[in-house]
This record gives sequence, structure tokens and C-alpha cells, in this order.
Amino acid sequence: MAIRELQLQPASPPRRGLAARALAALGDALMRNQKLIRRTQWVVVGFYLLLVGVPAFLPLPDATAHVWNNLTMIAQFAFWGLWWPFVLLSMVLVGRAWCGLFCPEGTLSEVVSEHGKGRSLPRWVAWNGWPFVAFILTTVYGQMVSVYQYAAPALLILGGSTVAAMIVGYLWGRNKRVWCRYLCPVSGVFGLLSKLAPLHFNVDRDDWRAHDASGAPTPKMNCAALVPVKIMKGASACHMCGRCSGYKESVSLSFRAPGSEIVHVAGATPRPWETALIVFGLMGVAVGAFHWTASPWYVALKQIAAEKLVDFGAVWMLKPLAPWWILTNYPDQNDTMSLLDGAMLLGYIAGTAAVMGGFVLACLALAARALGPWSGPRLHHLAQCLIPIAGCGVFLGLTALTVTLFKQEGFPLPHVAQIRALLLAGASLWAASLAWRVSGLYAATPRRLAAMAPMLAAIGAGAGAWVLMFWIW
Repeated sequence: MAIRELQLQPASPPRRGLAARALAALGDALMRNQKLIRRTQWVVVGFYLLLVGVPAFLPLPDATAHVWNNLTMIAQFAFWGLWWPFVLLSMVLVGRAWCGLFCPEGTLSEVVSEHGKGRSLPRWVAWNGWPFVAFILTTVYGQMVSVYQYAAPALLILGGSTVAAMIVGYLWGRNKRVWCRYLCPVSGVFGLLSKLAPLHFNVDRDDWRAHDASGAPTPKMNCAALVPVKIMKGASACHMCGRCSGYKESVSLSFRAPGSEIVHVAGATPRPWETALIVFGLMGVAVGAFHWTASPWYVALKQIAAEKLVDFGAVWMLKPLAPWWILTNYPDQNDTMSLLDGAMLLGYIAGTAAVMGGFVLACLALAARALGPWSGPRLHHLAQCLIPIAGCGVFLGLTALTVTLFKQEGFPLPHVAQIRALLLAGASLWAASLAWRVSGLYAATPRRLAAMAPMLAAIGAGAGAWVLMFWIW
């Protein structure tokens, strides 16, 4: 590894001004008010169970249904118009506070864990690839059953995930959130986006050692998220619940430069599965999942395939034969998927992931090589720089449904195109800035400039996918 790669350093200590002290006090308040937080979590659980469980058993909304008079419409707007996109946004602003303070799945999993079997964790559960695999499977399956449009698929996916979280909590760990740490389908995405957040719980190791040396009594502290607090350097695994605030007089809620974790911490521990999630998940599968409904290429390819099937006499492939829990099948709503639709959907998403992911990975490889002799860890570090544009794209894709729902209710949002353009431009500049800073850890200016060309190409591909969807198609 090049000598310059040894320049990776922990993020600079937090400022100790008035704002920093107020923020630390907020963290301490979270620690002291865990009972209030638990009550709030149960309120969220109640709303969650109501909005997930009840609409699936109600008649499908008719043309007169609105958000203000139909529970199914309320649930659709709450989950897919507000909850999912703005929970993603919250990760960038305040870290994984949603996970630690509000998430109903985490709450239920931890509560069940308190009274479960408390078994030790099997090795297969702790496999690092689960967040990537789970994200891919739930994203693709959600598109197959139209999870954003119908309540029954939402119950199947969200409810199934909640039941799985409770089963995992019952079997393994004691007072822990094993599901959240290892198996949650969105845990990997949340962990990536939280690396950009300006807030984190900072651990002062000198204060920790001084407290241990003093022999002072140590209060009990349970990190349900299974984070080794003593050696915690970043925020990607921390649930921001506040339980560790003030622990051994060394942990405090603190400010940091946005993205500093990517520059100063992420390179120390390369994570290939995170690279796969960024490159092939957020910038590949997610793009394909949002693109296919608007893509003229998808329509053209399906038309060609349909003609070939008719020529071969396989007309049955053009019929909606699969049940709703395999492929969308709501004839009363004039919304069905044939077997051809399902096959084309899978093929389109896989093809998009292969093309986009392959191109971005090639750009990362070229950038890593431009900075010096080949280094896999360097490639994975550079991949982290793409988190802003990858996350922004998914946010824009999700808020497209938010915009549509507002329009359906007669409240068109102003300046949507301009806001999308600003977000894409800002995310692209942020990613480029991170790439420039990270490349400076490995090489001098001439090599940095050479590495920036493929990095800018990767960033441009990420932004271009959404330009194609929102302004060209």
C-alpha cells in the first residue's frame, strides 16, 4: 500500500463552544428520558400497525377516495409519500435517529428480545452481505407486486419484515436489535447515508481510559444496536438513541464536518459489500426499479418480445396468470402484469444494474489505479465518495411518488423541476468534493487530477440516470 495511504486519521475533535455544549446536553437528555422515548415508540408502533394492517382488508379506493376520507389513501401517502423518502433524508441530517428513537420494527424486535430465548448469534446471521441481498430482493419484489400502489403488498412486505424482526429478536440476543444490526433490508442504506450526517456520538478514548484508571463506578449501559462503543469512530452503525451519552464521561453528541466520516474513517476498514450496495444497489437496481415505468426502451423491448412470443405461439405468456403476491394482478383496477411483464421487469432491472454498476465500477477501478499501484481498499474508499449522488437519486425517485400523490389531491407542488436540478447538482458537487479530498490521501496533485476524470464520469452517470428520467423521457 502506498505511503500516503497511511495518512488516514480520525475525524477532528468536536468544537467545544456554546452550540457544542448544547448539543452534548441534548444527548444527555436523550439518555435521561429513555422511558419517554419508549412511550413515543409505542405510539409509533400503534400508528404503524393501523396503517399497515387495516387497509389491506378494506376495498380498493375508488375514484372518489382522497387522503382526507380514505384510510388506504392515508396509509399510501404516509408510507410512500412521506415516511420512506423523508426517513432517508433524516439519515443525512441527523444520522440514524429514526432507527433509535422511532422505528417500530426496532422497537418490537428489542422488546421481544427482552423475553426471548437469548441464544448466541449464529455465524450466518452476521454475514456482511445480508444488507445488500435484502435490499435487492425487497426492491425488486416490491416492483413486481406494486407495493407503492396497493395495501396488500405493503402488508406482505412491511408486515412480513416486522414479523421476521420479532422472530429474530425472540431467538437471538438479549435486549438487542439483532435484526436491525444484520438483517434489516434498509439497514445498509441507512448506514451509508448516516456517514454524511453532521451529528454523531463522539467517543473520547483518552477520557475513557482516564475514567477506567480512576476506578470510578461505571453505570450500566446497553447498546441495543450491538455497536462496540469504546472503539466507535463513525455513525453508520449507531442508532443515535442516546443511551451511551455521558458513558464513562467520554461519549457525547457532537458536531462534525458533513462527510468527514467518509474521508477520515471509511478508508480504514474497507467494506466490499458496501461498495456493492452503492454501485450495484443504489446506482443500479434502484435506478432500474424507478426507470422501467417511464422508459421508452422498456416499452420497445417488451413490444419486440411480445411479437416473438406470438410468432412462437406462446400467447399464454401475455396473460396475467400469476396471483397478486407474485405479480400485480388487479383486473378491477385495470392493472395487471402478464408473465412477459414480469420477465421484462426482472430483465430490465438486472440489465440496468449490470450496465450502470459495471460502468461505475470500471470508473472506480481507473481512479484507484490512477492514484498509484493497484489497491482494492483504495477502490472501496473511493466508492464511498459516491454516497451523496447515489442517495440523492433514490430520494428523488421516491419523492416522484410524493409529487404524484399531491397532484392527485389537487395540490401541485411548485418549482419541482428546479428543486430536483438543485439537489442533483448539489449532490454531484458534494460527491466530487469528497472524491478530491479522498484522492489527496493517496497521491499528489497530478495523480489526483488523473483520478478525478473517471470519478467525475461515475458521478455524471449517477446524475445522468435521473436527468434521463425527469427531463428527457
